Amino acid sequence: MTPQSASSNAYLLVPIVLMAALLGTAVIRGPALVSPAGMGSAIIVAAPLILATYALMVLAVAGRGTVDLAVGPLLAFINVVVVKLSTAGLLASPIATFIVALGLGMLYQLLFALIVIYVRVQPIIVALSGFLALTGINLVILPRPGGIAPEFMSSWGLGTTIFSPVLLILVIATLGWYLFTASTFYTNLKMMGYDERAAWTSGVKTDIVRIGTHLIAGIYVGLGAICYTALISSGDPTQGQNMTLTAVTALVLGGVALSGGRGGATGALLGAVSLWLIGYVLATFNFGAIQAFMTQMVYGLILVLSLLLTLLVPVIGRYVSFISPWSAFLVLAIVVIGIMLQVATYGTYAEVSPQAVTAPISERYFLDAPARVSSDGFAISQVQAFALIGALAALAFVFVARLTEAEATARRMGLFLYFFVAVLLVALFVAIIVQPESRLFGVLP
Repeated sequence: MTPQSASSNAYLLVPIVLMAALLGTAVIRGPALVSPAGMGSAIIVAAPLILATYALMVLAVAGRGTVDLAVGPLLAFINVVVVKLSTAGLLASPIATFIVALGLGMLYQLLFALIVIYVRVQPIIVALSGFLALTGINLVILPRPGGIAPEFMSSWGLGTTIFSPVLLILVIATLGWYLFTASTFYTNLKMMGYDERAAWTSGVKTDIVRIGTHLIAGIYVGLGAICYTALISSGDPTQGQNMTLTAVTALVLGGVALSGGRGGATGALLGAVSLWLIGYVLATFNFGAIQAFMTQMVYGLILVLSLLLTLLVPVIGRYVSFISPWSAFLVLAIVVIGIMLQVATYGTYAEVSPQAVTAPISERYFLDAPARVSSDGFAISQVQAFALIGALAALAFVFVARLTEAEATARRMGLFLYFFVAVLLVALFVAIIVQPESRLFGVLP
């Protein structure tokens, strides 16, 4: 990865670190997450938010501050229309359902784009008008939650397995974006997002690009509505407002620039998953009657902090430019996977430390079972040893690779690199000289 590409992706460091911390905390607080049913339920619940965030991301990259506040009510509108038609017996086949859902999303976004381009109304005004109009229309179509989803969706929202049609929709939607980034249209889109006037003078047909962008956003909203309908197996006209707030927060948290020109599916996915993890972690605490208030307050605080961190990314990037976001992702992924393996295999250590079952949660997963301090030293399990060695190896590899890249163009090696090589040589000699029976760390059978 070149320094330019690394610096351009520096905004991903914040969502990567945050998601790793939240996922580790969620697994510790709610061990049921590390199971086929837990993972399957998580995918189905988070899918509508992820797809709604994708839709906002596409529009944000286009510039002009295009943040469609109506993405939540539009998703709910498609949901209630599909359920209303299904209840009336007019919509039963999967193909017809997808055509209706995607078609409604694309028609609304096409109308949005035409008003912005030809009527020359600011996108935020159109988005706010759409938010208010769709909120009322949804209640007219379906005054209260109810109705029946299409029959073929009855098994989609069970969440008993990881692999489901909802996961397939998510994978296709994400891969579709990455294939789209290889096209000339995407290059013109980013150019327009950075500076629309410069893109127009360069020969880019900005009106066509903007219309195409809104149509892509409509597809993502339609897919999100299908996943949401499968989740609740009915219609609900009241969830649009909450979806909009959460999706905008996820968008900012993922480092997508609201001013345009910067963003992608990676940041949007990290932001949406982080927001879902926040709700999951908060659900493990009992706040009583103020549970909903606490959740909304945390979302608001995260939105404010994310905006502040977005402003500080250029400043922080100058001091941590040697850290690649993907290197940080690799190291943190190994650490989090180690925690997940520990939680998932905890039952196999019940015989080793039966008292750990009733121990505090911090001791249960990190000190007593299976990692514990005894008279023979600090003993760790094979799973923990593998995770620890893998994380240290990845960290050392990334660190050496970055140092090698930094020193490649230098005339002489720096003092720090000499010191690092010396430490590695000393560690090698210690590993060779020290006998196995005198080791400090013992691995549990």
